[in-house]
Amino acid sequence: MEYIYINGNSTVGIERDNEGKVISVFIDNSEHLFGPDDNNNKEEFAHQTKRNKYRKFLEHQFENLIVLSGAGSSKDAGGKLLTELWDEASKDLTEQKLNKFCELVHYLDKDDKGAYIKNLEKLLSLANAAKEYVTDKHINLNQFILKIQNLIKTQCELTLPLSSPHELFLEKITKRKVTLPRLKIFTLNYDTLFEQASKKKNFTVIDGFSFSFPRHFSGRNFDYDIVLRDKSRVKEEDNFITRVFHLYKPHGSVDWEKLQDGTIKQSEKVENALMIYPKDSKYENSYEQPFFEMMSRFHQNLRKENVLLICIGFSFSDKHIVTAIMEALTQNPSFQLMVVNKGIDTSDKFKWLFEISKKHSNIALVDERFSDFADHYPDLKSYNQDEQNKIIIVTENKTNE
Repeated sequence: MEYIYINGNSTVGIERDNEGKVISVFIDNSEHLFGPDDNNNKEEFAHQTKRNKYRKFLEHQFENLIVLSGAGSSKDAGGKLLTELWDEASKDLTEQKLNKFCELVHYLDKDDKGAYIKNLEKLLSLANAAKEYVTDKHINLNQFILKIQNLIKTQCELTLPLSSPHELFLEKITKRKVTLPRLKIFTLNYDTLFEQASKKKNFTVIDGFSFSFPRHFSGRNFDYDIVLRDKSRVKEEDNFITRVFHLYKPHGSVDWEKLQDGTIKQSEKVENALMIYPKDSKYENSYEQPFFEMMSRFHQNLRKENVLLICIGFSFSDKHIVTAIMEALTQNPSFQLMVVNKGIDTSDKFKWLFEISKKHSNIALVDERFSDFADHYPDLKSYNQDEQNKIIIVTENKTNE
């Protein structure tokens, strides 16, 4: 059976025939018996049931709401996975040179047919370790590494499509009581799709950079918020404005650069982008600024009460991120987790989460593309910031608002 939704005992599974057609649907681990009036499209019925279930899970107003987005959330805008970036490197640098590069750094992972397994992160890790010791008259390892890194940066300079899931997702997920903590989005992607969507939809983004130009980074900027001062003076309390969220980029961004004096600036045109490229030293790099600030905030937010973390398009391959999530699952009793990916992974690296999701109701695994998830995310009531201050008049017979 292939699961498309798991949340403890609440599950949706399907079985396919040899041609890929859905022939059976299982709801809560029992086969659903279709009647004459049911939808004959069993696959459509299964996905509708799945969406009804995760909508119900998300309708609760969690006090602390966090989103972690990975490469899968940028696919619909032209973003590429690491395996696809390998293909781009093979085209740009030629397959012959890429194969020679693999030989030089002793990258030996091959499939049954003798072709290299497309693990760009491992390749760059080996290359960075070998670059000081390996020389070749045809390939300069340092230059080749820089070419691959520049290719990655270029591939991540994405333009937001006219109709993007990022816009719709922001519109829906930010509909929260303004008295609750701001939505926190942590994106492991280098692209600026969330920034472009927020600009297009007139959101205010608190991203650690100053609001003055040139925009320089300081971790204390995450501690600031935006209020309506005139109304605050009248009511002698804060009046937080709507359409504000926090954005953190633990792996850097195509529009960040580090200046010679050590300051970090954000601008549209950047030559040497400040990014943690895919390699096994990502964990060590996360202890440098501004990445340390981002990871510290991630840990802090996972430890808060009544927190929901929604992971979208995240492969669970980043050790430092997975370690933080595992700690929250074991140490924070009010922590809840939803993982949204195209397909529910049951491989060895994901199996631990797959197994515990079948036993605990605070974990939900969802087979869904980001675009479909944005479409079907519950469009909750948009709270008026005066809701908590309504005047209630109590009479003998009834209560009037």
